[in-house]
Parts: sequence; structure tokens; C-alpha cells
Amino acid sequence: MSSVEEFRTEVRSWLRAHLSGEFADLKGRGGPGREHEAFTERLAWERQMAAHGWTCVGWPKEYGGRGASIEEQIAFHEEYALADAPARVNHIGEQLLGPTLIAYGTEEQKRRFLPPIAAVEELWCQGYSEPDAGSDLANVRTRAALDGDRWVINGQKIWTSLAHESQWCFVVARTEAGSRRHAGLSYLLVPMDQRGVEVRPIVQLTGTSEFNEVFFDDATTDAAHVVGAVGDGWRIAMATLGFERGVSTLGQQVGFRREWEALAATARSNGAIGDPLIRDRLVRAWTGLETMRALAVNGADPSVAKLYWSHWHRDLGELAMDVCGAASTLATGAHGEPYELDDWQRLFLFSRADTIYAGSSEIQRNIIAERVLGLPKEVRA
Repeated sequence: MSSVEEFRTEVRSWLRAHLSGEFADLKGRGGPGREHEAFTERLAWERQMAAHGWTCVGWPKEYGGRGASIEEQIAFHEEYALADAPARVNHIGEQLLGPTLIAYGTEEQKRRFLPPIAAVEELWCQGYSEPDAGSDLANVRTRAALDGDRWVINGQKIWTSLAHESQWCFVVARTEAGSRRHAGLSYLLVPMDQRGVEVRPIVQLTGTSEFNEVFFDDATTDAAHVVGAVGDGWRIAMATLGFERGVSTLGQQVGFRREWEALAATARSNGAIGDPLIRDRLVRAWTGLETMRALAVNGADPSVAKLYWSHWHRDLGELAMDVCGAASTLATGAHGEPYELDDWQRLFLFSRADTIYAGSSEIQRNIIAERVLGLPKEVRA
């Protein structure tokens, strides 16, 4: 048996033994558009994982991880999805900030922030997008000025996932007055529990509020809580986006297979599979799953992978509506709530955002054209 298969067996055995008892009811909870479900219980589950060494599996061992290879990480995420384990609550800290700090943080920052992430004691959110600077982060207007031993931060962030549950936020702010575009930005680690931070939920199409607006009004953080050099925030932010669009999406992508399997079963049960166009689209979606896995295993450019999976998932949501037929247009849940969605309706609505968050498709195409294919850069005013 190969080391990867041994690792897979270990993961499978642990999940079988521990996703039971008080955690048995968490299976399948908290997916896209359902982040509010059993949040406290899912947090307890993830702390159980941490206690047994099953968080941060791809981190180096010296920082609390298992040093798992890409193949082992894929095996972990596949087994996690096959076990129907609940959606993770610590994704942003574990998969985005943690790898960024390991690569670019000071030793003091690593000692301070990595252990609480691995133990799921501190949750993080991402302070990138702004009302006039969504995917184009070079237009960031949030400002930070050094006042003695503190950064003072003023501005607004938007679409901040799980800000209402987070203790910390990594914030891209303009620290050089008068700077433009990529210059003069810094990457700051900011505590959320302070008077100068206000979080306002944004109600989404699904009726839930994973996203938030975050307002900084003379919020502060320690002068040492800047990752990389002052003014080097663009490079650090791009590194984080690379993690967000790359290995960190493995768990999400392998979960797509379960959605496809459930949708194929629905098509068989309601007769939609008899429509040759529906059947063809289901086959194309299956080949897309195999393509996504190949992109992950072979280390494809993160922008290529993100562009591919986001459009695949959006298309699956549209296919789900066609499989379910006219009934899919009515939001009449089992409990009679006026806006109670079923799983397919929630998939359709939530997946509309897949081509926007973590960098819109337009931005991904520009990156691929300019940085991967070497085409002339877009003319900017």
C-alpha cells in the first residue's frame, strides 16, 4: 500500500470513528448558502479535529501541520467529502492567512497567530474588496497611518465572508498618502473586537448573510502586525489570492462531485434523464469534474483553475433548475416559509457568485492573458 493510500485509510477511519455521537447530525450541514447552519456545533467539531491533528494538514510540521503532500491533501479532502462531513468554519485562517504567514510572516507573527489558527481558537476574515474596488484591488481606498506604535485604519470593506464570526481580519490598506494603483499598499492584521470596527450583514439571494460590510473608524492594530514590508501589500495580497484559488479549493471541488451525483440521481428519479439534452449536459458536467481534479493534481495556474471551477459550478446550478423543471421556480419549502429554498434552488442562487468572489472571471482572464500567455497588458488610464 502506498503512503498516500495509507494516509487516506487513516483519514477515513478517523472520520468514521468521530463523525458520530454528538457530531452525527452535522453531516452535510453548512454548505454554500447555508453557512449559518449549526455554526457553534461545527466550530466544536473543527476543534475536535484540531485536537486530533486533522486541521492544517498541508502546513509544515514545525507550524502545527502534518506536512501532507498535494496528493495526501487531495485524499484528505476527498475522504472528508465522502464522509459528508460538515462545511469547515476555519477555511480563511487555515487555507489563506496561514500559508501566507508561513511564507512571508516574521517569526514573531508565526508564533502569535499560527497556533490559534491550527487550534481553531481564532477565526479570520479577508478585508480586500471595497465598494469601488471589488476585483480590482489596486483601487483600494481604505487608509492606514502609523501613529506611534499603532496603525490607525479608516475605510470600508465589503463582501467580507464570516466577518460577523471572526476575531481577526487581514486588511489591504493604503499606507502611503497620495499613492496610486499597486504602490503604497500594506497587508495588516487587525483585531475585529474593538470600538472602531462595525460589521453589517448583507442579505444574499439565498436569504442568508454570509457576507458583510465592515467599517473601520479609527480602528487600530499593533505596528508589528504588518505582513511583509510596509508598502509591499500588493505582493502579499496576490500571494494570498494564489492560495485561495489553488490548493485551498480542493475540498470545495471534491464536494462538487457529491452535488453532481445527487443531481444525476434526481434526473433519473423524475425522468429528466430521458431528455437527450439533459443527459448530454450531465455527461459534460462529469467530464468537467475529472478536468478539475486533473488541474488540481498537476498544479495548474491558480487563475486557470479558478476560472474553470467557478463556471462549472454556476453551470451545474443552471442544470439543476432544468432537471427539476417548472417546480424549481417556486420557493415553497417543507415548513411553509415564504422564502424557504430547497438544496437545488440554493445551489442555483449561491453559485451565481462563484464567478465573482476570489477574483471575477474578467480579472482571471486578464491574469491568464498577461501573466500566463505573455500577451500585451491591458491599457489603463
